[in-house]
Amino acid sequence: MNHKWFEVNSHFLLKNVKVLQEFLQQQWQHQQNPARVAPPNELPLVEIPELSPPTALEQVCTTFNLSAFEVYLLLMGVGVAVFPDFSFLCTQLHQNPQMPYPTFGLGLQLFPNAHWSAFTPHAPLRRWQLLQVGTGTVITQCPLQIDECILHYLMGEIYQDDRLSHLIKSVEDSVPETLPNSHEKIVQELLAIMNYGDDLLNSSMGSSMDSSMVQLCGWETADKRAIAAAVCQRMNRQVKVLLADRLPTDQENISYIIHRWQREFALTKSILLLDCDGLNLREPLKLGAVLQFIDDVKTPLIISTEERIYHPRNPLISWDIPGLSYPEQLELLKKNLGGLAAELNGDVEAIAAQFNLSQKAIKTACNSLQKNQNQLAKSTDTKPISHHLWNICRTMARPRLDDIAQRIDAKATWEDLILPEPQLKILREIAAQFRQRAKVYQQWGFANKNNRGLGMTSLFAGSSGTGKTMAAEVIAQEFRLDLYRIDLSVVVSKYIGETEKNLRRIFDAAESGGAVLLFDEADALFGKRTEVRDSHDRHANVEVSYLLQRMEAYQGLAILTTNLKGSLDQAFLRRIRFIISFPYPDIKAREQIWARIFPSETPTEGLKPNKLAQLSVAGGNIKNIALNAAFIAADAGEPVMMKHILAASRSEYIKIEKSLIESEFKGWV
Repeated sequence: MNHKWFEVNSHFLLKNVKVLQEFLQQQWQHQQNPARVAPPNELPLVEIPELSPPTALEQVCTTFNLSAFEVYLLLMGVGVAVFPDFSFLCTQLHQNPQMPYPTFGLGLQLFPNAHWSAFTPHAPLRRWQLLQVGTGTVITQCPLQIDECILHYLMGEIYQDDRLSHLIKSVEDSVPETLPNSHEKIVQELLAIMNYGDDLLNSSMGSSMDSSMVQLCGWETADKRAIAAAVCQRMNRQVKVLLADRLPTDQENISYIIHRWQREFALTKSILLLDCDGLNLREPLKLGAVLQFIDDVKTPLIISTEERIYHPRNPLISWDIPGLSYPEQLELLKKNLGGLAAELNGDVEAIAAQFNLSQKAIKTACNSLQKNQNQLAKSTDTKPISHHLWNICRTMARPRLDDIAQRIDAKATWEDLILPEPQLKILREIAAQFRQRAKVYQQWGFANKNNRGLGMTSLFAGSSGTGKTMAAEVIAQEFRLDLYRIDLSVVVSKYIGETEKNLRRIFDAAESGGAVLLFDEADALFGKRTEVRDSHDRHANVEVSYLLQRMEAYQGLAILTTNLKGSLDQAFLRRIRFIISFPYPDIKAREQIWARIFPSETPTEGLKPNKLAQLSVAGGNIKNIALNAAFIAADAGEPVMMKHILAASRSEYIKIEKSLIESEFKGWV
């Protein structure tokens, strides 16, 4: 809308108010002196200007199907709000200086086309809160005040409900010029449904509203918002977002919000995006609030949710929003990198294969790299550009698992890992396959042939402290990936179906970054299966199958650890690609561990790794002893010596409930 529209719109509104004011003044003069002043003629209407879009007053009248009497009452509300002398006119007409406002009673008295039905709660003025009814002892004498949002709208301002501004926001992100093919297909399908629902809403607001509702399911919020924004843009509609976690849980307030939104929809035809991402739908009050909102809103609604919402009374049409495919990500990376893509020496393919990023995230990552390019060129950092882009993508793709998993800062390297050669060979094989995934799966077409069984599934078996976690660290550190430790004994729930939900959440969240997932205590879920006796046994087997299925399809590396390999079901073991048994370290291995355990900065004196290796403990215990010995030495103001390690060893043996025999520390001190 241009400047001329605003000028004509406000002139038309205020001219109508002035005409009404003149009519009322003539009414008052006739009341004062009926013998000398004739009653006014029928209230004239100002000629309606030809505007596109029509004036705001016309739109309000048409949208809410207002009668002429209701329009006059609305204009009286505008008059009191805009012209100071209008309030004085009201006192004259009321013959009461304490009543500087319009009332229904005054309208019934003044206007020949007045009708009582305009005053009922279900009539447009009150139903849509175009006029606010104040307090008073006689309802027909209660003050009438125009709703502030409606006043601004009539004056030509963009409609914004201040009562909803803390809940409902406009989507400020621009819609991408083009969407990836997989998402464009969903947009076209949504348009067919939303346009059909739009046809149902062309009737006046006096009738009952119908709506079209869909839900977009998936973990990538940015992709779902881009799809919703594209749909609304092509329908020439604005999209507004309501964060579901801000919804009140009591029915009265939910109904109030719905009613105010229905009025906003009626005037703006905006489409609402109900954002349920991150909302705990297992909380009965939260779920109840969302279901009530869906039941009662009756305007076009797009629901964004991580897990599908099942509505018992109002089945929703649902789309699972897939992550971008490897070709789509590769195309977007090259497009957003521009000339920089040629400098990455083929590493773009590895980034596209490793991370699942949204279109918005890819654009942000590439923009960040380009902004920092000059600084990188001036710095002494010799790392290639691909190294920095990888780190940016890794940070952006970091999964939201902090409340159910522990992120481990992977620092261990191959030099820190002390294992027999057969075990090291398998670990290096895992690393080699991980390194060549993009080539084999994408370029050589294995991913197109069959998506199952492509996951890097591994089982690390061995007693506590034998290096299972360190081995996972080594792989995560080499490939600069996040490492998350998940305790399966915590994930497994006694409630049927809850374990599967927890596992789904872990894998769905981790898919974006291809993180290394380390599932500890596999025995909690993968113990030998027994004969199915009840529903709990059946669901336990379902949970095992579900985890294996997700592991086999996971694009990152999923590692299970167990202290008791013999307790695991052979049917399960056959589905694991790599199995490594971590042996208890022999004396030679322990000597190597002791020789490398202290950082180069640690002051030491007279340490003898060959004698320290006499301690019959695992690598994890050796790490604890070394650290505690360092604290003992630091507190004594001395370098770390054999006596400090002996003291720390005694404490460690007490902790693990093991006796420290003299042969293990003979000749130390």
